[in-house]
Amino acid sequence: MNADSSLPVTAEKSFLPNRSDDEGGIDLGQIIDAIRRRLLLVAGVTTVVASAAVLKALTDTPIYEASFEILTNPVTLETRIISAANPQTLSNQQDVVAVSVDEAKLKILKSPKVIDPVVEELQETFPAIDYGDVARGLTVQPTSQDILTVTYQHPDPAVVTAVLDVVEDAFLQFSLEERQRDILRGIDFVDEQLPQLRSRVDALQSQLEALRRQYNLIDPEAQGQQLTQQISSFSQERLDIRVQLNEAKLLYDNLDQQLDQQGELAAASLLNENPRYQSLLDKLLEIDTQLAEDSVLFMGESPEIQYLREQRQQLLPLLAQEGQRTERQLVSMIRELETRDQALGQAIDQLNQRMKVLSSVARRYSDIQRELQIATENLNQFLSKREALRIDAAQRQTPWELLSQPGNPRASAASVKRNLLLGSVLGVLLGIGAALLIDRLSSVIYTPKELKSLSKLPLLGVIPFNEYLERYGPAASVATRLRQAGYILNITNKADEQEQSQASTPFIESFRSLYASLRLLNPDRSLTSLTVSSATPGAGKTTVCLHLGQAAAAMGRRVLLVDTDLRRPSLHKKIGMKNAKGLTDYIASPELSIEEVTQPVPLDDNLSIITAGSLPPDPTKVLSSRRMEEFIGMVNQQFDLVIYDTPPLLGFADAFLTGVHSNGFLMVVGLGKVKRTVFQQALEDLKVSMIPVLGLVANGAKEDQMASSYSYYQYYTQDEALPSQTNGALKTEPAGLLKSLKDLPIVKSMTKK
Repeated sequence: MNADSSLPVTAEKSFLPNRSDDEGGIDLGQIIDAIRRRLLLVAGVTTVVASAAVLKALTDTPIYEASFEILTNPVTLETRIISAANPQTLSNQQDVVAVSVDEAKLKILKSPKVIDPVVEELQETFPAIDYGDVARGLTVQPTSQDILTVTYQHPDPAVVTAVLDVVEDAFLQFSLEERQRDILRGIDFVDEQLPQLRSRVDALQSQLEALRRQYNLIDPEAQGQQLTQQISSFSQERLDIRVQLNEAKLLYDNLDQQLDQQGELAAASLLNENPRYQSLLDKLLEIDTQLAEDSVLFMGESPEIQYLREQRQQLLPLLAQEGQRTERQLVSMIRELETRDQALGQAIDQLNQRMKVLSSVARRYSDIQRELQIATENLNQFLSKREALRIDAAQRQTPWELLSQPGNPRASAASVKRNLLLGSVLGVLLGIGAALLIDRLSSVIYTPKELKSLSKLPLLGVIPFNEYLERYGPAASVATRLRQAGYILNITNKADEQEQSQASTPFIESFRSLYASLRLLNPDRSLTSLTVSSATPGAGKTTVCLHLGQAAAAMGRRVLLVDTDLRRPSLHKKIGMKNAKGLTDYIASPELSIEEVTQPVPLDDNLSIITAGSLPPDPTKVLSSRRMEEFIGMVNQQFDLVIYDTPPLLGFADAFLTGVHSNGFLMVVGLGKVKRTVFQQALEDLKVSMIPVLGLVANGAKEDQMASSYSYYQYYTQDEALPSQTNGALKTEPAGLLKSLKDLPIVKSMTKK
């Protein structure tokens, strides 16, 4: 088969896109994955930084602290007495009498206005103390709605005790002065507002009286209701007249149209109610009926027919006159209804005009009345508040109350807790930053999502990481196939059986899905040959090549695996076969046939393999030879699908020499093993060679990267029962699996072949 006839299965060639096509922005999923991969680094950095912060706190000079609490909204004895004597006083309103604490008050408590007198008193005992020492160590914080906690920290416990004693008295005195100041300011404000409120009330009363005199109003709302009822009544009557008018016009139009079209057969509803018209119409119908019956018996010019026609012609003018008389009656009715409609419209317009004037006056009346009510209420409230403030101003008891006295200063543990918290937060941030930096510098592809985003190529398959194959190598592969064939039907170690089942099921299904994706790339053109390669060694291309061939063979395709990795062949090792005669021997020896170098794979009737054979000194020469081209054409005719296992792309031309004769490349990328730059360089080389890339295969995906597919297989197989009918249990460890299989008939047949 000519290679040109089986070129790309894909609808269009897929190459690495330009860098400008990449979308920008931050991928939160990639950041979370990077942190998860470097979780130990993040934990280590966090532990180191937090430990250093705690160590610093422990080695620093100890800080002593003490505190006291103040109730900022108590009910004093004076307040109770005044409230009982006069319920209208502000003493009944605790939030007004009390000195409330907000952000502004907290700043004032630590301002020089309050602290400077404290410093002056303290300097008599501690001359070196200043405002900065007191303000830095003093903390004023509300712990609940009405409780204020005052804390002071200092290396000297004696200073802590002295400062809190003086600050306690200063804060209580501040509360008394602040309340007195607020009350006096309130009295002054009320006195300033009272003249304006009185003037406002007088002015509004004068406006209301003038409005009533001008429009002779007593209650605008009642007059408005009367006008509204009249307008509603007239509007309803006018609506009824318009309905009658529309009906009359419709009857007139129908009657006029029918009389014009065929007067003798007019059937308007109004004419149906006219007995004279109906009588004439009945006579006309009788004549028409008689005329129709006689037309059958007599000729058209017979006297009988002529007589009937004359009678019919005499009735037609009478019908027309009766229709015109009815039409004149309708015209008269329409004119009468139009006159009544016009009169009602004029009356409604006059009422609406009066309603507009009344609405404007009523609105002004309501506005003035509302403003007068508000102004009167304000005046009364201000008068009451002035008397209440004067009574409250006479109180001398401090509005704040000391709840707890300052205790003995103690060494503060807050610094250790604070440093631990800050160190932990800083450590987490530094650890995350270091993890992201290292992950960025490593530039390794870890997830299928990164791979797809980087290449913009179809991701045809995601192969899960198979720990069993990774641990036991070829032995696990042979054991798996023998188990599927029915020779290993019971395993003594239940844990090992469950491990194999859960690891292999999604692994095998991923290759079936991969082959299905390859076939569906272009259903109109069959896939006959495929080149499997990778950017660098260790990506798992040979494993993908083998299991992809098994998946295709299981679906009834005759598959040939060709090991064209003539530098380090490994396909025969994966299957456990000998590399006696292979591809290089066929190319070098014209007398050899393809059948002599083709070996059937045990347990797979549709799967065959051609190993690499003897290692040549120049693999490039072998792959570019004329006999190699003939070999490719022959195997394409003998097999449904030929899969070539090639060396890595970078550094060698072998894969390109093979790929140019196949339908395209299948790139295998080992997750966590290939750097972005290396992968991009491989795609650039493919772009230059103009060889189509069918798609990508992500190999070695973790469980969390398999998403719903892995969860489905895990659920589906977790309770799967083992076959009950067995030919004997195989009791051996996986490491010695091949040795234990030697006595099986199928293995003996494999050895003979």
